[in-house]
Amino acid sequence: MKFSVEDFRNWKHKRITLLGMSGVGKTHISALLRKHQWYHYSGDYRIGTRYLDESILDMIKTQAMQVPFLSELLRNDWIYIRNNIKISDLGPVLSFVGKLGDPEQGGVPLEDFERRQAQYRDAEIAAMYDVPAFIEKGQAIYGYPHFINDVGGSLCELDEPGVIDLLVKHTLMLYIQVTDQEEEQKLITRAQSDPKPLYYRPEFLREHLAVYLEENGLQYAAEMDPDAFTRWVFPRLFHSRVPRYEEIAKLGYTVTSREIAQVRDENDFLNLLETAIARTT
Repeated sequence: MKFSVEDFRNWKHKRITLLGMSGVGKTHISALLRKHQWYHYSGDYRIGTRYLDESILDMIKTQAMQVPFLSELLRNDWIYIRNNIKISDLGPVLSFVGKLGDPEQGGVPLEDFERRQAQYRDAEIAAMYDVPAFIEKGQAIYGYPHFINDVGGSLCELDEPGVIDLLVKHTLMLYIQVTDQEEEQKLITRAQSDPKPLYYRPEFLREHLAVYLEENGLQYAAEMDPDAFTRWVFPRLFHSRVPRYEEIAKLGYTVTSREIAQVRDENDFLNLLETAIARTT
């Protein structure tokens, strides 16, 4: 959607999709707006609670069945296991996606990792196609006048044009851009110390896995330290996503991560959006 400042100001039921790298502030802003009558739709939360819920539980149960005490309880239906995913804590999704590398160091074997990556991609696509239904639910069921779509950092990787077309049709697209090296390094450091589920395009993963193995004198992914590979690959993933996000941003508006960091309430956010709209006219 495109607006003049006046049209945006008069838009009765505002619907915004926040785009940007993991850790850039999308969930923080969404949580802030939730206090001001905005329905917060988290793509990653929807993925974990709807589209990967059964797969995550199957993974947990597989591990539990290897413990004799727990296996007896499960087989006799004396206990049950459920996910406890929160918008602010995606631990079960992160555990399912996992990190590529040596299983003895907590890594996931390459074939299994690629299978989980494909499931994660399908789940993210499905979660985005749910956006129009949740726009309606947010108003009709919960009475929220406005809607904020907090998408995962890998939206630009999905190569699913229909998803972008749908989001542009139903929401204003707002890209949070990282504009300087200091902010970029902060984001990379934060992502490395507090990781979120990561999706890699198959071509990107194959290319960078080959480089990493050669640089480290390894033959197989199963020999890699999973944390070391994740730390090595994330900055490269970050930079590969920038042109993809900038292409999507042409369909909406752009603010910087420094600008978004100054937002303290709904009025700040709306004023920033008006500034972003004015910059394009």
